[in-house]
Amino acid sequence: MDEKAEEHAEDYAQDTAEDYEEAALDARRARWTATGTGALLALVGLAASSLRLTASLPVLVPGAYAFGAAVCAFASVLGARGRTRRALWLLIVGVMVMALGDQFD
Repeated sequence: MDEKAEEHAEDYAQDTAEDYEEAALDARRARWTATGTGALLALVGLAASSLRLTASLPVLVPGAYAFGAAVCAFASVLGARGRTRRALWLLIVGVMVMALGDQFD
């Protein structure tokens, strides 16, 4: 009976270690995704803001793009620190702000 218990404990320990490694890999992917997406959206927002600033549009339009880009940049920082859920929500908010600025265009 002790041999079966030892085998079961070893199998459980091995399965737990594999699950931990898989969870760590998933968390790492989520951090990189949030960081990369936030940085990309921040660059796109800044580019759109600078393009809209040169046109004869109300100040609200480039301001919305710049503010959305700042929110996405902050989300990128949060994603790099492991706060992926908050980062993804901030990315959604940043894109929505940029879309709102596009509506005033």
